Amino acid sequence: MLGARRDGSATVETTRGLLMTMLGEFVRPAGGAAWTRTLVSGLDLLGVKEKAARQALSRLEADGWLRRERIGRQARWSLTGHASQLLEEGAERIYGFGRAGRSWNGEWVVLLASVPEPQRATRYRMAQRLSWIGFGPLGPAIWVCPWTSQEAAAHHVLEELGVEATSFRGPVGAVGSADVVARRAWALGDLGEAYVQFLADFSNGTNEVDDAAAVAGLTRLVHAWRKFPFLDPDLPAELLPVGWPGHQATEHFAACRDRWREPARRWWSKVEGE
Repeated sequence: MLGARRDGSATVETTRGLLMTMLGEFVRPAGGAAWTRTLVSGLDLLGVKEKAARQALSRLEADGWLRRERIGRQARWSLTGHASQLLEEGAERIYGFGRAGRSWNGEWVVLLASVPEPQRATRYRMAQRLSWIGFGPLGPAIWVCPWTSQEAAAHHVLEELGVEATSFRGPVGAVGSADVVARRAWALGDLGEAYVQFLADFSNGTNEVDDAAAVAGLTRLVHAWRKFPFLDPDLPAELLPVGWPGHQATEHFAACRDRWREPARRWWSKVEGE
């Protein structure tokens, strides 16, 4: 689970991802700073060895996410301004995702945005950021979104990346149908299976657990859930298959987090205080 090796230890990318989840779930709400011991102990609950945990901290420092301060023989890690902003934006998207129903007027935003082959890094960043704000690809240079309010966000992304593009608005015409567009742009079959797997992985998520287990459970829960805002644009009900498992998964995520959040943060505060 979560990219662990055969011996149970976490891979480099998984360790980094789990650490970033902890920064968003525990460090950001607690003032934006934590002791090395707290972070290492938290990752240990997830099977991450101390050496791997310290390496992940150093990498995030090198990447501009964390700032280290020596206090006596101890080190305290603080979120940089850039990291705080990104985690704040991520929290709004992750925790609010799928919770509020929206009515749809039947219109789409269509982007024609082409990036030359040599600029692969720009193409990758564009794909990541457009996916995050709810756009799906219909082809190499065609992106669509059923929420016209996201047009301004797309313009901001493309302007920052220096990508020339053209946008259109309107409903699907006489040829084809909106639900076919949705299935092509977001592979709804695979996405539905991912939601079913999430429900299976956290089927016991509302059970009573001790504080340490709550830290591990909550971190795994949020770490697993945070991929869905990238994959799912929170489509209108008209475009979703009957019995869409995303609705149940959204409710279950909220229930698990409500169950684990208080004991997990109690553990975090205790270890920080020690």
